[in-house]
Amino acid sequence: MLDVLAITFPFFALVLAGYAATRARLLPENAIPGLNSFVLYFALPAMLFRFGATTPILRDLSIGLFVVYVGCAFVLVAFTVAVTLSPRIGWNDAAFGALVATFPNTGYMGIPLLIALMGEASAGPAMATILMDLVFTSSLCIALSQLGSAAEHGSAAAARSALRGVLVNPLPWAIVLGVATWLSGIAVPEPLMQAVKLLADAASPAALFTIGAVLARSQAAAREPTPAGEVIPVVAVKLVVHPLLVLAIGHAAIDLGVPLDRYALTVIVLVATLPSASNVAMLAERFGADNGRIARIILATTALAFLTFSGAAALLAPGR
Repeated sequence: MLDVLAITFPFFALVLAGYAATRARLLPENAIPGLNSFVLYFALPAMLFRFGATTPILRDLSIGLFVVYVGCAFVLVAFTVAVTLSPRIGWNDAAFGALVATFPNTGYMGIPLLIALMGEASAGPAMATILMDLVFTSSLCIALSQLGSAAEHGSAAAARSALRGVLVNPLPWAIVLGVATWLSGIAVPEPLMQAVKLLADAASPAALFTIGAVLARSQAAAREPTPAGEVIPVVAVKLVVHPLLVLAIGHAAIDLGVPLDRYALTVIVLVATLPSASNVAMLAERFGADNGRIARIILATTALAFLTFSGAAALLAPGR
């Protein structure tokens, strides 16, 4: 356990550093969008492209991985919406509550953390989950968020919003471009690859610091306190129910003969143990959901995941 904590601590310490710097006003709030843009449009795409160009993701993206991961995500979305929908929490807030309970912070935190724990082979299954979350989980939740205003906007508008969100996100395109490069066998010129490597090496520290900064800004911008009863159940779903469901369904699928590698299953269970994705707060704000509630859930899952993720990694990660 101590060797796992020694690996995970620096990652969570960088999140704390970004949070503390923003709260202490050492990092101006108006600098956060620029920092986030650097991570989203330059550093992370470079990291994902590099792994996509050197890792056989298509080999890892098996039908078993897809069925288990996406199936569990859809079950969790339905469950979270069902238990949180109320006169106070409408379809919009319930849908984004389900998204924050189901969408892990794989891009900003998960891939570098998993590589440090399990080696570069973990990048393939982890990147496959990014594609599945962006294309399926987020699209479903954005569509569900529009049900409360279906009379005004209609299901077609919800579908267009979901599709637009996928198309303008650079992360899946970086993975697709990397995979296409790997499939084509084209050698990227060394000077260009070195530039990509420099950006990729900056992705992990910049992304983790940015998570903390975004969380601090979101917490400060929250207009009114959110009742604990609207936060704690979703936090429990994300950190406890999600990984246990993936673990149980994954082992059941393997026992039934579904093609799913046990190493890949371990990776996606640890992905499910990650805290909520910080970009859900930005999506919630864009679609008019209760961003303060979403930010508190992300903050709580990020703080608690230091213990829950480290504990899961100590139990599941090979050699740990």
